Amino acid sequence: MAGPGRDDDGAPRGGVGRRAVLPLLAGLLLAPGCTAPARDPAGAGASGAPGSSDAPDASGASGDPAADGIRRTLERRAAALLDRDAAGHLAAFDPAARGAARAEFGNLAAVPLASWAYHLTGVRRSGGRAAVRAELRYGLTGHDAAPVATPRALELTERAGRWYVRADRPGDGAGAQLWEQGAVRAVRGAHGLVLGTGPDEARLRDVAAAADRAVPAVEAAWPGRWARRVLVLVPEDLTAVGGLLGAPAAGYRGIAAVTTGETGRRGAAPADRIVVNPEAYGQLSAHGREIVLTHETTHVATRTATSAATPSWLSEGFADWVAYRGTELTAGQIAPELRRAVRRGEVPGALPADADFAFGADPAPLARAYEGGRLACELIAARWGEERLTAFYRAVGAHPGRAGAVRKAARDVLSTTPESLTERWRDHVRRSLR
Repeated sequence: MAGPGRDDDGAPRGGVGRRAVLPLLAGLLLAPGCTAPARDPAGAGASGAPGSSDAPDASGASGDPAADGIRRTLERRAAALLDRDAAGHLAAFDPAARGAARAEFGNLAAVPLASWAYHLTGVRRSGGRAAVRAELRYGLTGHDAAPVATPRALELTERAGRWYVRADRPGDGAGAQLWEQGAVRAVRGAHGLVLGTGPDEARLRDVAAAADRAVPAVEAAWPGRWARRVLVLVPEDLTAVGGLLGAPAAGYRGIAAVTTGETGRRGAAPADRIVVNPEAYGQLSAHGREIVLTHETTHVATRTATSAATPSWLSEGFADWVAYRGTELTAGQIAPELRRAVRRGEVPGALPADADFAFGADPAPLARAYEGGRLACELIAARWGEERLTAFYRAVGAHPGRAGAVRKAARDVLSTTPESLTERWRDHVRRSLR
């Protein structure tokens, strides 16, 4: 996640973020980047749709007549979407729902769908109505190595032996999809695709240009296999950001961007999405916007090397180190909050803890945590070399558990101990910011 801000000298301060591995959009994992999951009232109430009974859920397995009929309806709808067959798409919907279905079909026109399918996970039928839990599996051409999954809560009605969709909402704990928020515009860059809603196409072109600069910068700092392209989502406003991430919008005020990692199926590489908050992002200078996109792109690149064993100071510090790498900004310009603390004689006694990166934390301590993490990565790169820094990152993430991950990687890669590393870091903070 990246937040805007400026230091005393007017330099852009971006790259504020958090790493978490939490369920999001149910089946989506929050990778480097962040938010907190929230229940969607619409999705949560789908299984209690009017007319539902207390009968146990059907599994959706073949052989259940209702499930089979519902599955056929959803298959027809999916095929029509992929074929861009508007009439076929509308035919899968109840007449009362066709206005919304027509709008959704139009909203999806610019979205490069490679696949779209539903996997039923529960069917609760009462008479001619059914409340359905399903997993939508969809993929975007050129970006998703395999379909990604998100839960949906659907309502269907039966007439003359055929089922029709009345509603299709985010499932329990899930956020909305971008095309549910309005017509999607698409802007392609050399290294990615930007999808956004709202009338401002110039904003999308600006994001695409920043992403095109970010990808080569990350590639230079993070060798190895990764997609080397990004998918960026730009909702219309802050409220839409919250809806997309399934969390209260107020929590993202002042946050320029977050990275979510959608779980690819069959062990494929995660399908990351960078979500830009246009209100905070728009307040940054051009240089600040580039720093933000580079920070988030670093999370995309390091995703498969990041695990529950990776402390936040390392994942976020590394992303900020890459974002500021090669800039002419001084340490004091990049770390104004920590600089003020050091000048007060408050040199931190330990590397930032995960709790210091907590969602909704006070801005000043939060900024100091990110600044401290970046300086730790800067120290490792300066003392042991950039190759050792990336090797250290990979070694920590590869550890089977959190306990001992940093200690083992410090010993194996840096020939040191966490205690010695911390003391060197404190000295580096003091010398860099005094």
